[in-house]
Amino acid sequence: MDIRFLSDAGVEQYPVEDLKGLLGRGDGLVWVDIPTCDEEATRILSEVFEFHPLAVRDCSERNTVPKVHLYSDHVFVVLHSPAEGSAGHVHFIELDQFIGPGYLVTVHGPINPAVDPSVALVQTEKVLRSVESGRLRPSSSFELSFAIVSKLTGRLREYLAALTKDVWRLEQRVTAGHVGDPEEFLEELFRSRHGLLAVRTMAAHSREVYGRMAKLGVFGEAQSLLDDTVDQFTRIGTMADGQREYLQGVIEFYQTRTHTKMTIAAERLAVIAAVTLPVTAVSSVIGMNVIVNDRTQPGLLLAALTLMSIMSVMLLIWAKRKGWW
Repeated sequence: MDIRFLSDAGVEQYPVEDLKGLLGRGDGLVWVDIPTCDEEATRILSEVFEFHPLAVRDCSERNTVPKVHLYSDHVFVVLHSPAEGSAGHVHFIELDQFIGPGYLVTVHGPINPAVDPSVALVQTEKVLRSVESGRLRPSSSFELSFAIVSKLTGRLREYLAALTKDVWRLEQRVTAGHVGDPEEFLEELFRSRHGLLAVRTMAAHSREVYGRMAKLGVFGEAQSLLDDTVDQFTRIGTMADGQREYLQGVIEFYQTRTHTKMTIAAERLAVIAAVTLPVTAVSSVIGMNVIVNDRTQPGLLLAALTLMSIMSVMLLIWAKRKGWW
């Protein structure tokens, strides 16, 4: 757990024992960053900040969708960002925030054990470096929260950009006709579509959360920042939707080409079956009369073969006129 005090003097680190005293100061912001909500963190959230028990519980459990809870003196927000997993799986990286007067508490996770824990700290570490370098000087807790959320939307854009590159590559393979193993290629197509759907879902849910806060005017002095956040999530969701529709077009193009090839193959097989049908029919009717045990009648055999050939040629000519081959 990192206890930071942000002021004109820069960023100062403090032990947990000084937290209560820092919250009483009015010359800066208190930023408590909790990588894992363990027992100590739960105690701090419950006893020092006196947050609602349900909100504290949400910090220690995985939340399936983003949410916002408004309290008399602070706001509790849950958001998600993407992380690439194996076999096309998209991990939802959770970030919880308590935004209050003069303080911001960020809680990371819980996350899937398969994910590197450092992935959950990317946004807050970037903002910390900006504050330490002086590029960012937040004057309120919501401005600090806005900076973190902007990094989160940036992560969504980066993930969307990576998926877009995959879509372009897949589209080039389809148009060039070099798809390789069809089963594996279909899996790649649907993995990319799943990733785009995940980005769209995260952006849409987060937009609704911040749209709710904007409508209620939770941070009156920071309404423009709320509107900006809503706009960021809206545009990312729109771009993900557009890219998903484009990929769906690529999938339909590939499936149509495959179905066309299957139809042509079926027609050709039908022609082959039709051409061999006279051979089967004639031989089944007069075969036993032409070839009997050890004695063959050459005249009848020649007539049967001629009849088979004429019927087969006639069927080929008919199939050609129908355009089947």
